[in-house]
Amino acid sequence: METNKRKSILAAAQIILKSNYTIALIGAGLSVGSGIPTFRGAGGLWTRLGEPSSNEYESFLKNPTAWWSQNLNSQIDPARTEFRNSIEKANPNSGHFALVELENMDILKHQITQNIDNLHYIAGSNKVIEIHGNRTKLRCTTCELRWDRKEFDKISPFWQDTLPPKCQTCFSIVKPDTVMFGEPIPLSILNSCIHETNLADCILVIGTSATVYPAAGFPQEVLSSGGNIIEINPEETPLSEFAAYSLKGPTNDSLPKLVHEIKGLIGNDSV
Repeated sequence: METNKRKSILAAAQIILKSNYTIALIGAGLSVGSGIPTFRGAGGLWTRLGEPSSNEYESFLKNPTAWWSQNLNSQIDPARTEFRNSIEKANPNSGHFALVELENMDILKHQITQNIDNLHYIAGSNKVIEIHGNRTKLRCTTCELRWDRKEFDKISPFWQDTLPPKCQTCFSIVKPDTVMFGEPIPLSILNSCIHETNLADCILVIGTSATVYPAAGFPQEVLSSGGNIIEINPEETPLSEFAAYSLKGPTNDSLPKLVHEIKGLIGNDSV
């Protein structure tokens, strides 16, 4: 079994090195190795508590003051506070650092991540699109200006006393950067994802169930334009049958092995 897995990883490495433009689509499975549970998987937050209301964003816009008051009160929702704390304490794992290596080698051109935990940047990646936002940032609902939360605290030190917070540029309401249920993906972010997908002839699909759109459509776009899908995931997904290779197992184990094989091929000049 291990021999077959290594052969698959080697074959995947060969495809990646022959590709002109490789990107990655990344889901919550990558962060499992950092101690962050998935949302929908076994033991996930939404599996246990149910998914947020589909009109969450509409509710926010109707009464942002009430929403912010509840969000800032850690006692109201202990389970979600526990989940937030697990993210706060998390560190990047070997899978994150493997992606940094691929970026530094100019093999991985861009990452589209569904994760909001900021671990890609902490690990050292730079070419990252956070399609569902970043929990460490705030965003204006109108002009899409973003701030690090600590930066916003310096600009508006008393914002928690005068909810909801307001944009310093256009004076519209400010919300967490994370995309709520029922909220459209910010247009600038979506356009960047589409641009990268159109350039790609190989996409690594890492730790995602590939069921949440629009992100789930990106691998199919690469495939339909003649590119390859390399899946790295512990379980079968709807994309597995379309992948050139589907590498089963924890992403924090498979990704470093993939990088190792790529380095070996480069060293042997045997692509």
